[in-house]
Amino acid sequence: MCVVHTLIALLFSVPTNLGYAALGALIAGETMGVPLPGETALIAAGILASEGHLSIELVILVAAGAAILGDNVGFWIGRRGGRKLLELPGPLARHRQRLLDRGEEIFRRYGAKTVFFGRWFSGLRIASAWLAGVNRMRWGTFLVFNALGGICWAVSVALLSYWAGHSADTVLKTVGIGGAPR
Repeated sequence: MCVVHTLIALLFSVPTNLGYAALGALIAGETMGVPLPGETALIAAGILASEGHLSIELVILVAAGAAILGDNVGFWIGRRGGRKLLELPGPLARHRQRLLDRGEEIFRRYGAKTVFFGRWFSGLRIASAWLAGVNRMRWGTFLVFNALGGICWAVSVALLSYWAGHSADTVLKTVGIGGAPR
């Protein structure tokens, strides 16, 4: 079983209070720049809330708070030493340089919109806070657009998952997590 499936299975099996902690940890980690299944965990939590296992209000609160906190940590990592880290020699140096170049172009063209809308795009959700810091975005601007984006993202993803929860439950019972038949 891959790490993603293990983490999602863990979220489905932990007691309620630990479910909120797992959700917060996965989202905060992902938004700090670690490739974790934060949005997938939020979708799972929305489904669990639709079944009465979690509170949708707490799911949204935890998700928004973790996203905002994680992105702020990522921003400061990017600001303090992100460019040096991304420019280190190594096997992925060329990929990291392309990320820096593309990030500079995106932030020059779209600025704070990148922070807000980047939430809904997996790769950008992971990298946007770092790139905002690396590209010297003002922290006040980052904070406002990050908070607005984090709240809107948490509300939209959690509520869509919550409303689709009963259908998702039927699909998961039929095909299992990850599409593998049960």
